[in-house]
Amino acid sequence: MPTDIVERLRLEVRRALEELKAKDIVELDVRGKTSIADYIVVAGGTSSRHVRSIADEVIKYSKKAGMIPLGVEGQREGEWVLVDLGDIIIHVMLPRVREFYGLERLWSVGGDESAEAAYA
Repeated sequence: MPTDIVERLRLEVRRALEELKAKDIVELDVRGKTSIADYIVVAGGTSSRHVRSIADEVIKYSKKAGMIPLGVEGQREGEWVLVDLGDIIIHVMLPRVREFYGLERLWSVGGDESAEAAYA
């Protein structure tokens, strides 16, 4: 188990996303690009209920790791739920919302494509 709190939290987030079968999980390392976070994680859900459930699981796993979210937005609608864990920001979105906003493209503009790690 990693000793670095951010790395440990990142692994817990990944575990939560995989547990509820989030789709097309993309982890963006944004260290050096912004001061708001070290990682931005984008994942998809198949329905509003699935998106909300995934976000709830991320919250549950982060609390288990000792990190209470700084904020959660979008749970009522369930189309795009943002979970702010400080050094890690998680976006769980419906496919049409994800395609429309293109967060992966936004954060990779002018960046090193190899810094982007995707896992399924």
